[in-house]
Parts: sequence; C-alpha cells; structure tokens
Amino acid sequence: MIFALVGNQNCGKTTLFNQLTGSKQHVGNFPGVTVEQKVGSVIGLKDVSIVDLPGIYSLSPYTSEEMITRDFLLKQRPDGIINIVDATNIERNLYLTLQLIELQIPMVVALNMMDEVQANNGSIDIREFVEILGVPAIPISAAKKQGLSELMEQAVETIETGRKPARTDFCSGAVHRAIHAISYLIEDHAQRLQIPMRFAATKLVEGDDPILENLKLTVNEVDMIEHAVKEMETDLGTDREAALADMRYLFIEDMCGKCVAKIGKSREYRRSLHLDSVLTHRIWSIPSFLGIMFLVFWLTFGIIGKRLSDLFVWGLDGLTQIVDKGLTSYELNYVSHSLIIDGIMTGVGAVLSFVPYIVTLFFFLSLLEDSGYMARVAFVMDKPLRKIGLSGRSFVPMLVGFGCTVPAVMATRTLPSDRDRKMTIFLTPFMSCAGKLPIYALFAAAFFPKYSAFVMMGLYVMGILLGILSGFIMKITTFKGAPVPFVMELPNYRFPSPKTALQLMWDKARDFIQRAFTVIFVATVIIWFLTSFDMRLNPVDNGTESMLAAIGQWIGAVFVPLGFSDWRITTSLIAGFTAKEAVISTLAVLTGASLSELSDTLPTLFSPLSAFSFLVFTLLYTPCVAAIATVKRELGSLKGTALMILYQTCFAWVVACLIYQVGRLLSPHW
Repeated sequence: MIFALVGNQNCGKTTLFNQLTGSKQHVGNFPGVTVEQKVGSVIGLKDVSIVDLPGIYSLSPYTSEEMITRDFLLKQRPDGIINIVDATNIERNLYLTLQLIELQIPMVVALNMMDEVQANNGSIDIREFVEILGVPAIPISAAKKQGLSELMEQAVETIETGRKPARTDFCSGAVHRAIHAISYLIEDHAQRLQIPMRFAATKLVEGDDPILENLKLTVNEVDMIEHAVKEMETDLGTDREAALADMRYLFIEDMCGKCVAKIGKSREYRRSLHLDSVLTHRIWSIPSFLGIMFLVFWLTFGIIGKRLSDLFVWGLDGLTQIVDKGLTSYELNYVSHSLIIDGIMTGVGAVLSFVPYIVTLFFFLSLLEDSGYMARVAFVMDKPLRKIGLSGRSFVPMLVGFGCTVPAVMATRTLPSDRDRKMTIFLTPFMSCAGKLPIYALFAAAFFPKYSAFVMMGLYVMGILLGILSGFIMKITTFKGAPVPFVMELPNYRFPSPKTALQLMWDKARDFIQRAFTVIFVATVIIWFLTSFDMRLNPVDNGTESMLAAIGQWIGAVFVPLGFSDWRITTSLIAGFTAKEAVISTLAVLTGASLSELSDTLPTLFSPLSAFSFLVFTLLYTPCVAAIATVKRELGSLKGTALMILYQTCFAWVVACLIYQVGRLLSPHW
C-alpha cells in the first residue's frame, strides 16, 4: 500500500511522516520546508509506505513544488490519501480537503494538533464531522505521537475495504449547474485520461489550463464549456475562481458551525500577537533581528563554540602527536609518513576542529526556526526585497542558504514566478553557507580576536547587503519586471522542540564530518601530492619548487590587487571550489602548521587588511561544485550556470579589490 501524505504548508506533515516511518527529515515552523517528495516505510506495518509531499493550499498549483504534489496524485494514483489537517485552523485547511475528495481516492483525514484545540477549551464532534464530509477522520497530535496507531489502522482498513469518499458534491445553484453541465460534456475524455469526471469538471470551471490541454477537447466543446462558465459568472456576479471558492467556503462554514466549537482566540495566538507587536514592528523589526543574530554569533564564537573548539583542537593535536610518534617508531617511509601526518591529519583535522562552531550555531538557528521566528523574518524582509524586484517569499530559500546552498537552491521551487525563482537562485549564494564558517572563525580569531562576533556577524550582514546590491543590478539588466504578490501564513510562536534542535545539530555535524572524510579528504590528498612533488614527480623539500607552487604562481597575478601575493593563498581559493572547508585544509597542508598553530601562522601570509579582503572574497565567490550542480539542475541551463559562476567570481573580485585598495589609501600600514 502506498499512501500520499497531503496537506497545507506547515500543518505537521513532515512531523507525522517522521513519527510513522522513523525517518529524520527536517521539520520547521515556517511554510515551505518540504520541496520534494520523500518515501518511507511505516514502522510495524508490512509493505505499507508513505510519500511525504510538498504542502499545498489547493489542487490548482502555482509553484513547481505544488505541481509535484498534484502530478503525484493524478499520475501516480496512490492507493490512499492521508489528508493532514491543522485542527487549530480547520476552516482554511478543509478547502484542500474538499478538492482531494473529488479525486475519489480512498482517504482518511488526520485532525492534527488536537491537543492544542483541547488545551484552549475547543472541541470537534468527530462523528458529525465524518457524517457531513463522508470520509473517516481521526484526531491526532503528531508531535506527541497521540492517535497515530488509530490513524494507520483506519487508513489501512479504508484501502482494504475500497472505501472511497461517500460525498463529492458540495455545491448548489449556479455553480452546481455549471459543474454538472460540463461533467456530461467531458465524461468520455475524463475516462480516457483516468481522471475523476467531477474533479476535471471543477478544474475546467476554475480555468485550469493543464487539465484543458490534457483533455484535448474539440473547439465546440471548449465553446460550450466557456458558455456554461459565463452563464454562471453572470448569475453570481463574480468571476469563475471566486465562485468556486465561495461555494467551498460556504459549505465549510456551515459544516464547522455544526461540528466545531472554539472558545475565542488560543493562548498561542494571543502570545504571538504580543511578540509580533515588537518583532514585526515597522521600526523595531530589523533592529530586533540584528540584535538576535548578534546574540547568536556572540554565544557561538565568543563563549560556547570557542571553548568547545579549543577543547576539540587539544584532542585532535594530541591524537596527531600519538599517530606521529607511532609512525616514527614503526619507521614508516618518509613519503607515506608525510601523507598521513602533513596531508590527511593536518588537512582533515583543520576542518574537523570547527565542528563545535557548526553544531553550536545551528542549535541556536534551529531554536529560532522552530519557534516560528524565521517566518517573521521573511515577512519583515518583504519590503526591502521588493525594492530589488523580489518578494519576502524569496528570503525563505535565502535563510536556508545560511546552512547550505544546495537545499537553498532547491527551496526556490516554492516561488510561483519563474523570474523570481531564477533571480533568487542567482542571489542565494550570497548568503554565507556553513562551509565558509571555518574560514571566518579561523581568520577572525587570528586577526580580530577581540571582535570575532562583530566580524562574523558583519560578514553575514555584508552578504545580505551585497546580495541586495546585486539584485538592483539584476533588476535593471537581466531580470526586469515586478515580483508576484507575497502572501504567507505566519505560524503561531511555539516553544522550540529540544528533539528537533538536537536532530538538526546532529544532521549538520554528520554532513560536515562526511564532507571532511570524502570531498575534503580527496582534496587534501591531491593538495599534498601537488605540494610534495615537482613537475618531474621528484620529491621536494621546499614547497616553492612543487607543482602546486607553479600553478599558484601562474594564476596568482590575478589576485595581487586583492592583497594575495603568496601562491599558497591562491591555491587555497582554487581548492575551495570543491568545498569551502577545503580552503582551511589546504592552508594547513601548505603551511605545515598544526591545528593549534594555524591561527599563529596566518599573519605570515596576510596583513589584517588583506585578511579581511580574503574573507570578503570567500564570502562572495562561486559556491562549491555540489551547489553548482544543483543550480544547473534547477535552471536547466549550462549557459545560465556558467554565467552565475562568472558573475559571482567577478563580483567578488571587484568588491575585495575595492576593500583592499581603498584600505591601503586610508591606512597604508595595514
């Protein structure tokens, strides 16, 4: 059995999916977390699978991730549907439910967050609810694992008995006449496509172009359909989409009046209003955001993360010394000894030493996301983003980009406009990903130890501001036009889940470690090899005679105006194309410094000004190869991807050059 898990955005689908399947997919308290379908087997049930689909509000899709959900339901035809409904906002959620019923697929409604409804003295008459709607309904709380076994028992039974929704007709009057007139016209076409006749008729009333194209109607049939729709619009004095929406909401309102009892506004809603009076205030919202982010960076890089990192470095240094002594006593040959100690342990260890920073930062970011605050940030950023031709919805993928550019680019699927989507893909790499974090932390500690938190936060803010500047340039050149209107549900503030925060910490640490022992491991070995041998493959004692030195010196002239005169700096930037963490591992291998010595070695390569120029360049230049591959897949264009790489690298060069050259004029001793 295959169940499709369908519901509105941010209604608890992924939480329910994780609870039923034992998966650990990312969940968040803001819309648009899921952008592709995920499949899992239900724990305790043999041969029963669930597909977690992106959240949608209607079966009339506007975005690519909504199209994924509709295509799965219409083309894959799952055995059953589990429609998860946010019981605290039941009227809005049932709009999708009425459309799912028209598909005539066995279905169960999961009334989620019933614990919150009951905590606020509300109730739902389940028996009356099922009687009116014609489909089984089970009250659950996905977060607290309440009612899940009953839900799956009912879902399996519904499929085994072949029980389809008992009712599909929710309309009356002019809408009723239009739907039934069109149903008779398209009956044969709908049967040929294996699409439920009433669903197809309803979509044609709404003006759904994909359904119209697939049915392949004759000109006369299309004219008759349009005549029926025009007659309906004339009778009701409204347009076709509004007529159907009114019909559905009138039914929902009447239904909820009979079986739903709510006692005023919930305490979560009242709490959210009080907090939003400050956090989304037109004056205090942005200062509040900056203050919260500064606190996060101060705790991460000034107190918690730094102390954990120092402890981690102490352990890694000790391990390196033990291995070094062991290899020496074993009398391993010089080349192999150098590969293990100077290459692998120095390079990979330099990257691993920043795991505490990654874990600490994403713990705090997870708390902000799970609380519902990140959705407010998107709302607050709508006004400044509109000045560059984007809406606040584009800031959601950008927020994801602070973790990794790959899922951030994929998250642009939530954008309804192709123009907005492509422009957001171009701007997302300006958001500083976690891979750049070790570079910032190392350089901030080496050159600006008293102001590490300020430097770190400044780089993140600079990425946002320069992204906005770049957006201005794109708006007047490549991506002309206006953004689509921004409508986004602001979820209630909720106390963050420790389990979710710890899960995200583990995911980020695991991803970081995996990269350290895969991509960065390979890059480190290659860098060691190129540093240890000359063009004739003879071992060299002096790195300046190596193959890598020759390559770095040849390319290095391009970076001299930025303050990078040493070939080792140029080489580290090239290595950063494989993964940004490789910049640190490359510098460690090329300088031969241990983890604890690396920050003391950097001043021999950089001045404070050139170090800051280097930080800005790494902030802005092309993302890693995995991100580039994702951009290519999402854009579907090699030319567009190459243009993005060229644009970002040139933009980074210009900004870093300006910083270095202007800085030298203002203060030559830097």
